[in-house]
This record gives sequence, C-alpha cells and structure tokens, in this order.
Amino acid sequence: MTEVAFHFNAPDKLGYACRLLRKAYLRGARVVALVDEADRAALDSALWTQVVGEFVPHSGPGDPPHVQTRSPIHIASDGAAQNGATVLVNLRAEVPPGFERYARVIEVVTVDAADRGNARERWKHYKAQGIEPQRHDLQLAPQD
Repeated sequence: MTEVAFHFNAPDKLGYACRLLRKAYLRGARVVALVDEADRAALDSALWTQVVGEFVPHSGPGDPPHVQTRSPIHIASDGAAQNGATVLVNLRAEVPPGFERYARVIEVVTVDAADRGNARERWKHYKAQGIEPQRHDLQLAPQD
C-alpha cells in the first residue's frame, strides 16, 4: 500500500520542493514532482539555480523519452512519468491521479488557508482509501 506523508507549514511550496527533490536525488531516489502547468517552468528553473554550483538533474514532459527514462527527477503536470519513480511529490491542489502506483506520496502544504483546505480534502480522500497519512509539521522540524 502507498505510504502518504503530508509536510505542513512549508513557507514556500516551490522552494521547499526544491530542497526535498535535491535531498531525494542525493539519496538516489527516483521521483515525479507533480505541479500545475503554470508552475512547471518555475520549478524547472529553481532546480537549476537553487544551490550555487549544484544542479539537480531533472526532466520535463517536453524532453525526449530517453532523457525522461534516465532522469532521477521528472517534473510533470499530469502524473505521467517514464523514469521508474517510486516517489511522488504532489504540489497540486487535488489528489494525484494514479497515486497508488507509487510506494510513497509526499504532499507539500503551505500556510495559505486555501492550500490547507485543499490538503484537508486530500487527507480525507486517502483515509477513505484505507491509508493513514503521516503528518510532518515543518514549523516544528529542524530545517537542513
């Protein structure tokens, strides 16, 4: 069964996602980052520039299939990926389609009231599927 974790109180969704994706890459994980189409270019750019002198290898839906297959991080707006990912990082408001194909789903939630409301609905959806989500409060957790 898919493991679901909610990371609450992220000060900046894309900034936190970059740190999370960098950490996953350094650990050898294969990840799909699911974003709204409007945010895809911003996340792509941030992964190039977040840490000076470092690059987090990633691909997007416009890249050739052989690039997507080899990329440890794939940025998508529809959930489709060809990189063999086992982790899905959801930055969207709705439950990710096909989330059950992944071993782990990480939901990133900001302090914004609308974002928190959408997260509550996703939490309820997972619970209805028999999944007990984990809760990680980023205001209480040490930042690295």
